[in-house]
Amino acid sequence: MKTSKKLFSLFALAIFAVASIAMMKMEATPWTVDKSHSSVNFEVRHFFAKVPGAFEDYTANVNFSPENLEESSIDVTIQVASINTKNERRDGHLMSPDFFNAEEFPTISFTSNSIEAKGDNNFVAYGTLTIKDVSKDFELPFTLLGVTENPFRENGLVAGISSEFQLLRNDFGVGTGDWVSDAVVGDEVDVTLNVELNATK
Repeated sequence: MKTSKKLFSLFALAIFAVASIAMMKMEATPWTVDKSHSSVNFEVRHFFAKVPGAFEDYTANVNFSPENLEESSIDVTIQVASINTKNERRDGHLMSPDFFNAEEFPTISFTSNSIEAKGDNNFVAYGTLTIKDVSKDFELPFTLLGVTENPFRENGLVAGISSEFQLLRNDFGVGTGDWVSDAVVGDEVDVTLNVELNATK
């Protein structure tokens, strides 16, 4: 009888241990952005042709593991003054109160609340996008292009992420007075993100 009780106790303990291990989740991997191999680009129509541009100064806190989306998160801050459309006069106008009003609202930010898998390495980060003094619920779609060992860093990992989406600038008040009209500058802004990430195992 004592032997049976011991065996039962050991069996129960084993089941509890296995269940506990199954319930444990590894922390989401923290990644740093390799800016030399990343870009934040956009295009917006001017009359009929699209004009390209980029933001060159930004920070991102990325904690991401496809197998642990509950603890994954994305937090991005972009410096408006880093806008570059390869035209100094136009860049100055975009930073003025006519558009971004960079002096009063120097950053654009996105903070995720949750991340959901959509299959085939596609994901959506649900969160809040803030431009100027307007904050809106926003869905950031992105694709995990791959993860591999970094041959240039011991115990290093490298990953790639891409994202394409469209914003309406007037939803965020980017365009005041005569510039609210889309006759000259289009309302739709096409955004493309290409990001290389590094992590340590």
